[in-house]
Amino acid sequence: MAASYRKRLAARRVVLSGTRSPGQLGPRTIRKNTVIHNRQFREIRRAAAAGLYVALAVLAGCTAEGTATGAGASAITAAQTEKGFGQSVSDTQISLEINYLWLEESTELFREVGLEVEEGRVLLTGTVDQPEDRITAVRLAWQAEGVEEVINEIEIDETDSFSDLARDGWITAQLKTKILFDLEIDAINYSMDTVNQTVYLMGVAEDRSELERVIGHAKNIDYVRRVVSYVRLKDDAARAPAATD
Repeated sequence: MAASYRKRLAARRVVLSGTRSPGQLGPRTIRKNTVIHNRQFREIRRAAAAGLYVALAVLAGCTAEGTATGAGASAITAAQTEKGFGQSVSDTQISLEINYLWLEESTELFREVGLEVEEGRVLLTGTVDQPEDRITAVRLAWQAEGVEEVINEIEIDETDSFSDLARDGWITAQLKTKILFDLEIDAINYSMDTVNQTVYLMGVAEDRSELERVIGHAKNIDYVRRVVSYVRLKDDAARAPAATD
């Protein structure tokens, strides 16, 4: 009787206080709280990155040379790695520029997408609500000076149709396979995605002929409605030379 009374009393205290012990939390509650905490952490991290960029831009006078100088101060430790000081400065500047472009485009995009830069190779991660946001994040990443490759690992949180998503994924896989086995195309220089049967191409082409081959492969895949290219030619004057030591 005494033990049963103590259990009822403890349960009443839980109800009155509105709190639960870890043992009383269900799996769904724990997962929900974890997701909320992770999102809050990502938002704090994005806000810190934005503050860092603004601070560097102000101190450096918003010039490319000044930004590199400010970024170099934070890259001294990284300069001790195998990639060297010059590449460390370049990677830091790439990261800052991409974050700035995302912030100009959309605060949601800036908050939801993360990136890592290593020797000019950009890895994009995170979760976005719309497929178009994924395309925009990759397109803007390619606009940063010094980017050699963009690896898109962004996931879509909401989709209109699972079958549409599966078909788009199939189209992208087919195109990647086609250009990988085409000896006249340097496949590593291209990034691509498909949204609603529209193929988006990004990257750097060796020349016009190579780009036309990639576009031709895309157009010949079943279900493709149109092909949109954001690819730059290797000799495009808008592209800056890679940083060196």
